[in-house]
Amino acid sequence: MSNERLEDLVRFYLILDRLERNIGGARTLADCRGRMDWPERGVYFFREPDENRSDTGEGPRIVRVGTHALKSGSQTKLWTRLSQHKGRPSTGGGNHRGSVFRLLIGAALACRNGYDYPTWGDKEAAPSEVKDCEHALECEVTRVMGELPFLWLAVDDEAGPNSMRGRIERNSIALLSNFSRPPLDPPSPHWLGHYCYTGRERERVKAAGLWNSNHVDESYDPAFLYDLERLIPNCCAELGTTWEQ
Repeated sequence: MSNERLEDLVRFYLILDRLERNIGGARTLADCRGRMDWPERGVYFFREPDENRSDTGEGPRIVRVGTHALKSGSQTKLWTRLSQHKGRPSTGGGNHRGSVFRLLIGAALACRNGYDYPTWGDKEAAPSEVKDCEHALECEVTRVMGELPFLWLAVDDEAGPNSMRGRIERNSIALLSNFSRPPLDPPSPHWLGHYCYTGRERERVKAAGLWNSNHVDESYDPAFLYDLERLIPNCCAELGTTWEQ
């Protein structure tokens, strides 16, 4: 299975290379605004500075995959979700209770730097005085996340757990994850995610080598790579792919 997974990971990154060329390059959250040309719905793939691949070729590895509108009837747009990760430009802060990605980054920063934020990760609605105490860490999270390059794939389908976006998200995470399997493209020794050391979600981040906790222990369906390829113009022709459907 490890050889098959290696081949599938190589294919996955070749597809993302094509996606990057198709969209004109990666963006960082710090440079993004809502008035940019965003698809209504899609899947995003985050990278991290100095986190590079070691088994599947050269280039940065993916550290987070996500999407939005996985509940039937949801009207959430791609930029809405990305802006929740980005934080609030007006204050430099953000709301980690609305973004698990921010929660995980903040928890790792607090651990690495020896900060004491006992309310961080408390998912209950917090009064303003608690949020005021957390503001400095929210600002640090915003700065770190603002430097993360990401790619996005337009997938304009209906909201719901069985959407194509959900299929691509689940299978991408499962393919990338090193959870309970021989590692491929493992994180570097200085990866911030190594400091996620308490709680179920955080332990799964460390084991997977991703800023994801859902789907990291699941198997992937290699056929999702066909779905991924056909969503990118000319991708199959460029990669010389022949798929049996």
